[in-house]
Amino acid sequence: MERKMTGEGRIALVTGGGTGIGLAIAKALSGEGYKVVITGRRTDVLEEAAATLSGETGHVVRAIRCDIGDPADVESLFEAIRAEFGRLDVLVNNAGTNAPPVPIEELSFEQWNSVVAANLTGAFLCTQQAVRLMKAQTPHGGRIINNGSISATTPRPNSAPYTATKHAITGLTKSTALDGRPFDIACGQIDIGNAATDMTSKMGAGVLQANGETASEPTMSVRHVADAVVYMASLPLDANVLTMTVMATKMPLVGRG
Repeated sequence: MERKMTGEGRIALVTGGGTGIGLAIAKALSGEGYKVVITGRRTDVLEEAAATLSGETGHVVRAIRCDIGDPADVESLFEAIRAEFGRLDVLVNNAGTNAPPVPIEELSFEQWNSVVAANLTGAFLCTQQAVRLMKAQTPHGGRIINNGSISATTPRPNSAPYTATKHAITGLTKSTALDGRPFDIACGQIDIGNAATDMTSKMGAGVLQANGETASEPTMSVRHVADAVVYMASLPLDANVLTMTVMATKMPLVGRG
């Protein structure tokens, strides 16, 4: 029976890796022995996170600033990874943003474009560069893991830009999984529901529900998400988790809440 792959000697890139879910994923991968690159738009946040993680795990953690919605920035990011490490084994497309929760007719074009650039275009650009590197490296192949979110299947009220981009991530995941087959590039998606981060702290006080009411929602430890990503990354390249949902058990998603 083929064993799971360990992180020793492997290189991982986590976008949006300086805070929240991305930081938890980076920490878990580093703890497994991966050399981890974290990226985002705030240099100070990234550098502080990298220093903390490296000190805690004893493994290499690099901070490289990048606006993943900018093709030139993304190209420079992957060139830096290739120059320092020579390869990339795991890409976690985690970075994302949201627009204010207002009715769709009140959204500005700029707000729509901002969400599309971060959530969809950024994932595409990073995937594109990762595939190029993974095809060319020796041995070829690698794994791409996309953060789809619960919104990849089920929207919240007043969330059209975020929901549209996360639905699109599912299409990107499946297309990448298909097109990557000949080159041993596996691609899967993790849909996350109510992981406890700064972004979900308001859920205890109540968030808008589909029936118009405001209700408190339970959350789960972000560590469960990180552990799930480590599991997906640990599989040999002839096996793939195409989709996985990790959520707070009692969050109002299935049934009628």
